[in-house]
Amino acid sequence: MNEGLGNLSICRKLNDMGVLNPTGYKKKKLNQNYSNSKIIEQDFLWCPSTIRNILKNDIYIGNITQGKRKVKSYKIHKIEQVPENEWIRKENMHEAIIDKKLFDKAQNLRKVDTRVQNNGKLSIWAGILRCGDCKRAMHKKYCKNKTGKIYEYYVCSTYRKKSNNLCTKHTIKIDDLENAVLTAIRMCIESLSDIEKILQDAKKYNKIKGLDQEIQNIKISKQKDIEKIDNLKRYLYEDFRNELITKEEYLAYKRKYEQKIKNAKEIINNLDRQKQEQENNINEKNEWIEQFKVNKNIISLDRDVIVELIDYIEIYENNKIRIYFKFTC
Repeated sequence: MNEGLGNLSICRKLNDMGVLNPTGYKKKKLNQNYSNSKIIEQDFLWCPSTIRNILKNDIYIGNITQGKRKVKSYKIHKIEQVPENEWIRKENMHEAIIDKKLFDKAQNLRKVDTRVQNNGKLSIWAGILRCGDCKRAMHKKYCKNKTGKIYEYYVCSTYRKKSNNLCTKHTIKIDDLENAVLTAIRMCIESLSDIEKILQDAKKYNKIKGLDQEIQNIKISKQKDIEKIDNLKRYLYEDFRNELITKEEYLAYKRKYEQKIKNAKEIINNLDRQKQEQENNINEKNEWIEQFKVNKNIISLDRDVIVELIDYIEIYENNKIRIYFKFTC
């Protein structure tokens, strides 16, 4: 997860390990009569596009996604790609083989720049640092001081690569950055006891106020209203059938009753949604509290900690930084 390997690097690693690609696995291990026009005969090596497709495929967490492609028309039998927001996705259709949290973490890492350094190692800050003004990525540089010691620092990529008229240096030393971030994480951890108390008080408050019971009472009342209106609709139809009212009167009353039923159902749905949102909010806060607790005795930073806790960091002039945690402290 945190080795920092891109699609191409993963390909090379799998090929060096002698792992068959999906086509090779189907033919050699499963003895399937499977063919792939893009695969040269007996060439069962991995390619970056295969890695990319696997990494973003949510079938591994139990989802089924359809409607990714469609035929242009019945006259033009050309297959075209469908925008992702128009795909049909059904969740939890089968047993997952990848944990959803791990999958979501992988999707977030796919969005950031994780190119390795010249020594083949991934910087713990890769894809995390941005210039606070131009919002571009920060680039690592090396410098030797008067004593001959080499130190690392980051500088705005716009200033370095494009023009010093477009942005300023926003220089920050690695040591200063690590100390600032480590201090911020420790401050969050120290505030956890207060935050936990607030959440516990919120739960107690909700229980004392009897919100759950109040919601239940409203739902029962609205359900009775729905049943009452359904009965009125039946009587209305009988009046129409017995010619006690005209067709126009019947349709007008029918629309009125159906609207009342719709309104009552919307109230019930809104109550359920509000209750679920409240529970989700508390659960999410408890989740990030647990995540910070794992690092309670933290004394140094590594890639795992940064990726788990931090979304991104903005670097400003005069060693000022702004940390955007994945969870609000």
